[in-house]
Amino acid sequence: MNGEEAPGPLLLGVRHHGPGSARAVRAVLEDARPDVVLVEGPPEADALIPLAGEEDMRPPVALLAHAVDEPGRSAFWPLAEFSPEWVAIRWALEHGVPARFIDLPATHTLAWQGEDGRDGGGGDGTDPATGSAEGDRGPGAAAPGAPDERSGAAPGEGARPAGDVRVDPLRVLAEAAGYDDAERWWEDVVEHRGVGKGDPVAPFTALEEAMTALREEHGSGEHERDLVREAHMRLRIRAARREFGEGVAVVCGAWHVPALRRRATVAADRALLKGLPRVRTDMTWVPWTNRRLSRASGYGAGIDSPGWYGHLFGARDRPVERWLTKVAGLLRAEDRIVSSAHVIEAVRLAETLAAMRGRPLPGLGETTDAVRAVMCEGSDVPLTLVHDRLVVGDALGEVPATAPAVPLQRDLARIQRRLRLRPEAAERELDLDLRGETDAERSRLLHRLRLLGVGWGEPAVSRGSTGTFRETWRLRWEPELSVRVAEAGVWGTTVLAAATARAEADAVAARGLAEVTGLAEHCLLAGLSEALPSVMRVLADRAALDTDVGHLAQALPALVRSLRYGDVRGTDTGALAGVAAGLAERVFVGVPPACTALDADAAEEMRGHIDAVHGAVGLLGDAPAPGHARLRARWQSVLRTLSARDTVPGVLRGRSVRLLLDDGELARDEAARLMGLVLSPGTSPADAAAWIEGFVGQGSGGGLLLVHDERLFGLVDAWLTGVPAEAFTDVLPLLRRTFSAYEPGVRRTLGELARRGPGTRGSTAVAPGQPGFAPGLDTARADAVLPVVRLLLGPDGEDEGAGAGAGVTG
Repeated sequence: MNGEEAPGPLLLGVRHHGPGSARAVRAVLEDARPDVVLVEGPPEADALIPLAGEEDMRPPVALLAHAVDEPGRSAFWPLAEFSPEWVAIRWALEHGVPARFIDLPATHTLAWQGEDGRDGGGGDGTDPATGSAEGDRGPGAAAPGAPDERSGAAPGEGARPAGDVRVDPLRVLAEAAGYDDAERWWEDVVEHRGVGKGDPVAPFTALEEAMTALREEHGSGEHERDLVREAHMRLRIRAARREFGEGVAVVCGAWHVPALRRRATVAADRALLKGLPRVRTDMTWVPWTNRRLSRASGYGAGIDSPGWYGHLFGARDRPVERWLTKVAGLLRAEDRIVSSAHVIEAVRLAETLAAMRGRPLPGLGETTDAVRAVMCEGSDVPLTLVHDRLVVGDALGEVPATAPAVPLQRDLARIQRRLRLRPEAAERELDLDLRGETDAERSRLLHRLRLLGVGWGEPAVSRGSTGTFRETWRLRWEPELSVRVAEAGVWGTTVLAAATARAEADAVAARGLAEVTGLAEHCLLAGLSEALPSVMRVLADRAALDTDVGHLAQALPALVRSLRYGDVRGTDTGALAGVAAGLAERVFVGVPPACTALDADAAEEMRGHIDAVHGAVGLLGDAPAPGHARLRARWQSVLRTLSARDTVPGVLRGRSVRLLLDDGELARDEAARLMGLVLSPGTSPADAAAWIEGFVGQGSGGGLLLVHDERLFGLVDAWLTGVPAEAFTDVLPLLRRTFSAYEPGVRRTLGELARRGPGTRGSTAVAPGQPGFAPGLDTARADAVLPVVRLLLGPDGEDEGAGAGAGVTG
């Protein structure tokens, strides 16, 4: 930085998102009254500057640039109310002064992203100009305009060598001043410094001197793209001086000020810009959030406490008292006992801590310590709430409806207004009753957006009814979803058209049958009736060609679940019924051959398929299948076949018997007979143990079955006691897996029954005084249950309750 210095424009070097810098910028502009204000940012956004003065524009907001032909390649330039750039733009609009952006155009920035293979700012929540491999990223540098820390390490972590310019300049200056915390140093020298006393330009002069010393020591830090950006800024400043004279004010990152002050030739600057790659770019304003401004979100220019900085910027006087009053209000809303006396004492403690620590005013650290000690009784649990709600904050900005947007974004905004689904930064749960038209439309919208990759809502487990007419969603709007909407715009101009086109394309591109059936389910959930025929054609073709029974078995449950949605959503599922019946028939034919000659792992996997098919057939009910048979009857025939074949692994034979028994298609005596055959001495212990695992294993209610069926319990007990010693160690792991899945109470009961021995349950042979058992029924204790039964069943179930009680006492 040995170039000759010359007087020039008013250069205001700032810390991006710094309220102290913002106040100082406003004071200087009020004093200097420049003829034009130049701000670090992409020049393509010059036409969007007037929107910043609209009444319905509320920060935090961000400039969004994305490649026209590749919307996923994008970058953000976030601005908060306390960002110096935002303050400068608003001052210019309020005073009728032209305002312009002077940073490198986004057309080059996004092209650099493609060269580097980076995702855009919308993809990972990073700050603007992420395509610049080393340089700072527009209005969001990690320090006062300094190159960001590519590692993303927070201050104090991952320290680099002293000569590495990528160390946060704030940290370097703080260490030079004897501070071990850059944020604390910045608060002391800037945020707690009064504005309007003396020369308003003085703080910028001091910061420029510090940055000049740093750049004389480190140069550009081999960040070549910084040099390119600064060359473009100098050219724009020259053009403004030719047009407006010397009344030019420049608001930029402090790191760039020495480079902009240096005299350089026009030819040299243009040479740096020659041959830069470019892509066609669109720009607009999008809402931003405080949470995305925070460093914890991964944003390279992030600050630790955007909510606190917003408070400092907005509080005209007594900021500590006003802040602690906010904290008290939040804690009271959460039903914590916080009085005005707590606030007074917290203020005193914060001021005392500041004096002990040699600080001019209490900062966030002192107020946080005071809140913990006085209002939270030393607990960090309520303090976490204060941090999330106030220190960071849930603020979500708004942009005018006149802001440029892709047609899909406009259609989404129109639907959101009509359905009263306002995007919010805070996470919230939304319970939907699909029997109502508005809630049904909300459900369809959220499912369509998920299909388009716009994850505004995530399905959640409902805490109320579990019926198919209820849905619960967890909603949270993140700024990068605006990029996802722009990406989805290639599929259509409306949400419905885009989701339909995306579903049809995904069906053709799907690799497996299960993916297509899942897509058919999504089409029904999203109400995409126009896409469903195309998806069903692909599904029918894939099902006809796929000979893997496992794939067919995986696809059937999703298809059957889709049939149920027609009951509440009013969707025509006639085409699905035919495909589901045909798919079920193919499963029925293919399952028996597929269950032979399987090893233990393959048998366990097939057991899962059989359970899934059984559940699907139960949902289908008695729907007609090809050949005028009934699906349920056909499936029961398949299960009988499996239960009787010696070539089928024991776990599958036992599972088939159990499913038939649960459906009432097999008498208990017959089930006991089949178990007796399997547990006879002629069957190997390993095969018998596998049969038991299939019959009563994996927590499928088999434990209760053994508790209540003395004959089955006796067969298992007799077989287990007769297993030869040399085979017992082989079957023990499988038996442990079978019985360990039972509830603790069931295991205790089975152990008690085994201790007493078979043949003693439910008879007078039970020894008097046996804990938990009696020789006969205690009718008095049974009658005492009746009031509880009536209470559970309700007034309409009184007769049923009485009947139940009569059955118990009898």
